[in-house]
Amino acid sequence: MYVYDEHDRLILAERVAQFRDQTDRALAGELSEDEFLPLRLQNGLYVQRFAPMLRICVPYGMMRSGQLRRLARITRDYDKGYAHFTTRQNVQLNWPALEDVPDILAELAEVEMHANQTSGNCIRNTTTDQFSGVQVDEVVDPRPYCEIIRQWSTFHPEFAFLPRKFKIAVNASEHTDRAAIQVHDIGLQVVKNDAGDLGFRVHVGGGLGRTPMVGPVIREFLPEHDLLTYLEAVVRVYNRYGRRDNKYKARIKILVKALSPEGFAEKVEAEWAHLKGSPTKLTAEAIERVQAYFTEPAYETVADQSDALAKLRFENKAFDNWVGRNVDSHKKAGYAIVTLTMKATGTPPGDVSDRQLEQIADLADQFSFGEIRVTHQQNVVLADVRQDQLFELWQAIIPMGFATPNLNTLTDIICCPGGDYCALANAKSIPVAESIQRRFDNLDFLYDLGNIDLNISGCMNACGHHHVGNIGVLGVDKKGEEFYQVSLGGSSQHDATIGKILGPSFAQEDMPDVIEKIVDVYVKNRNDEEEFIDTYRRIGIDPFKERVYA
Repeated sequence: MYVYDEHDRLILAERVAQFRDQTDRALAGELSEDEFLPLRLQNGLYVQRFAPMLRICVPYGMMRSGQLRRLARITRDYDKGYAHFTTRQNVQLNWPALEDVPDILAELAEVEMHANQTSGNCIRNTTTDQFSGVQVDEVVDPRPYCEIIRQWSTFHPEFAFLPRKFKIAVNASEHTDRAAIQVHDIGLQVVKNDAGDLGFRVHVGGGLGRTPMVGPVIREFLPEHDLLTYLEAVVRVYNRYGRRDNKYKARIKILVKALSPEGFAEKVEAEWAHLKGSPTKLTAEAIERVQAYFTEPAYETVADQSDALAKLRFENKAFDNWVGRNVDSHKKAGYAIVTLTMKATGTPPGDVSDRQLEQIADLADQFSFGEIRVTHQQNVVLADVRQDQLFELWQAIIPMGFATPNLNTLTDIICCPGGDYCALANAKSIPVAESIQRRFDNLDFLYDLGNIDLNISGCMNACGHHHVGNIGVLGVDKKGEEFYQVSLGGSSQHDATIGKILGPSFAQEDMPDVIEKIVDVYVKNRNDEEEFIDTYRRIGIDPFKERVYA
C-alpha cells in the first residue's frame, strides 16, 4: 500500500498545526461558529446529537496493523472505547471532545492517517472494491488510480469550496461492483477498448439522499493517461454551473439532470479541450511510480489445499458455513480472501471496540501480511490468507465475534448510526437492524434465501444507502414519532437501480413482521436459483404490497 513521502508528511504536519490554531481560536471565542464551521468540516469534525463526531480518512479502505493499533489507543484515550466503520470505508469516532481533536489528529499523523476532506464541500475520500489487487476477475488493480486521485484532489485549491460534497469511486471487477460506483458523483469503471488499451468508463451524476439517481455514462472510454485532466474538467463544469442557492439542489446529479447527460458531457468535452495537454496529464512514469507502491506481498508457494479443505468442511458444518459465505477466491494459488463480519446479532453494524481493533491488527500480522481493508458493507477483509491457515483463523475469530457466517445474507445489514448519535437522523437505525437480525437467526433459512441486501438509513441523507438495498429501510418523522418507510428493488451492482417505495411507513415494532412478509412473498414466487432481486424484477412490487398491507 502507499507509504507517505516527505512531502506528504510535511503537508500533514502543517495541516495539524493549522487546525490546532483554528480550534484554539474557536474555543477562545475568536472565531464564530459560522467561521469555524467550514474549517472543522474539512478536518472531518461534525457536531452531532450528543458530542462531536470525527470522521477519519481510510483511503480506498486500506490500513496497516500499526494504524489499527493507533486507532485502538485513540478510541480508548479520547473516546468511549469503540469506533465505527462507515459505508465509504472510513472510521468514525462518536464521542471525542472538541479540545482533544487536534491531539487526535497529531497522533493519527504519526501513523500516516488523517481526517482531511472527510467532510465539507470538497472532494471526499476515493473508494474502491475491498478485493482490489487480489480478485480473479479484475481488469487491473484500481488502487494506484485511487491514490493518484487522492494526491490530485487533496487540498486542490480550485475545489476546496464546491457547491456541495463530491465523491468518487473506482471499480475494476468485470462482474461485480462492490464500490457502488453508479451512485457516486463520479464513478469510474476500469475497462479495455477493442485495441486492448486501458481506460475508464465514466459515470457522472449518481447519488442518493433526497433525490436518488443512478449516474449515467458520459464517456464510454477515457484513456488511462487522461484520467486527471478529464476529472478536472468534470469538476470545473460542476464548480461553475452547480447551484449554490439551494443546498438540496446543489449536488452534481441535479446539474446533470438539468442539462441532460448529453448536454453535461458537451460542456465537459469543451472544458477538457483546454486541459488535455496540461501538466495534469498523466505520464507512464507517473503511473508506474504510484503502481510501485502496490506490489505483491511475499507470497509463498503453497501446495494445493483442495482435498484437505474439503475434508475439514465435511467434518465441521460450522466451518463449512463460514468458508462458503466468508471466504472468496484469490488470484494467487494457495491463498484466499477472508471477510471478517462485523454483524454479530446485538452489535451495531460496523461498530468495533478498541480491543477488537487490536485483535484485528494481530490477525492481520499473523495471517495477512499486516494489512486489512474496510468494506463498503462495513465489514473487514484479510485479503491474503493461506488456505492451509483458514481453519486456524476461523477458530481464532470465533471468540472475537468476527466469524458470523452471514455475509451477503439478510442479516448482513448496512446501517448508519441513526438517531442514537446523528443530529440529522429522523429515527433510530440500530434497534431496527437488531430486531431483524433476531427474527432471522436461523442460518439454514438465511442460506436458503440466498443473497439479499438490506440497508437502513436514519434519514434522507442515506448514509446507509437504503435506496440501493434490495430491501431498503428509511427512518422518517411523523409528528414527532419514529416510523420506517420500506423500498424494494434497489441494487448498487452493474445493473444499478433505485428501489421503489412500498407504501405508507411502519412503526418500529412492526418492522420484523414487515420484513418477514416481504420474504414470504419472495419464497412463494421465486424460481430455482433465483435471488430476491431477480424475483422482484420479474413479479414487480404489487404482490409484496398486497401481502404487507393485507
